[in-house]
Amino acid sequence: MSQVETYLEAANRKNTRRSYASAVRHFEVEWKGLLPATTETIARYLADHAATLSLNTLQHRLAALSRWHTEHGFPDPTKAPVVRQVLRGIRTLHPAKEKQAKPLQLDTLQRIDTWLQQAAAAERVQGHRAGELRHLRDRALLLLGFWRGFRADELVRLRIEHIEVEPGEGLTCFLPRSKGDRNAEGRTFRCPALSRLCPVSAYEDWLAASGFTTGPAFRAIDQWGHMANTELATNSVIPIFRRIFASAGIEGSDQYSSHSLRRGFAGWANANGWDIKELMEYVGWRDIKSAVRYLDASTEELKKRFERGLPAVPKESQEAPPVSSKPLRSKIIRFPGK
Repeated sequence: MSQVETYLEAANRKNTRRSYASAVRHFEVEWKGLLPATTETIARYLADHAATLSLNTLQHRLAALSRWHTEHGFPDPTKAPVVRQVLRGIRTLHPAKEKQAKPLQLDTLQRIDTWLQQAAAAERVQGHRAGELRHLRDRALLLLGFWRGFRADELVRLRIEHIEVEPGEGLTCFLPRSKGDRNAEGRTFRCPALSRLCPVSAYEDWLAASGFTTGPAFRAIDQWGHMANTELATNSVIPIFRRIFASAGIEGSDQYSSHSLRRGFAGWANANGWDIKELMEYVGWRDIKSAVRYLDASTEELKKRFERGLPAVPKESQEAPPVSSKPLRSKIIRFPGK
């Protein structure tokens, strides 16, 4: 691979390259579409899959096809007005509620953390190193993911040499690139040490047990306790979380995903008085639309907000009218005969 190719590959995230290649393959191999494509072909491709694929998936397929045409020096047919009109029509005729992961509430996080600590201690007593390592890793993964609002791909790309720990104070981690970092400038994230549910101490426990001083912070562990030299696969994070949630006795564990941590933290911060700008800066959202998607006020919180906005009831109107002590008399109405 030449230097130019090396830098071109580095300019695109691995997951993006893989998903775009899959989208182009679907168009060309499974649907039998020809590349370069025409505007009419793209519109027909969208129409053929409007009833079976979500709008987000169709837009992702368009982005992949757009990238292919641009990289190969062809005019981009996905930008044509007719393609945008077809998309608008699909949105109208196939409305769908956006699926969102169930937010991880703080009391649920506490239950899972307690279970993980107890499970790790039990494995240690029984001499099961693989089980102990797995629980320590999962606890660090969970708490750091929650309190930093990390995505799954950000968690697995953390490297030990990019994380600085100040015991009792907090940790600082550097990510060379993330989803919102379009210019690949890298971002530094800070996380404080806490008196409970502490991500810093959880990470320290995992690091000490693993024995690693460089390389990926989170790795796969086999049944004998051997740890991989490569980073944990992104698509393994959701199964890990669902497994430990189910083991901890959390109902509906299959409703949670890695985004549950991000949504859970955003909800917790919102309920505890963080303003939207502060939250966006901490988590790393670039636009307010991205942030608002993660903020779901609970029914109780909504009720409080509504009640605060209601006008005060006058004191005199709160008192019930006096009941008359006089007996009620019925009045007989007589109608004249015909």
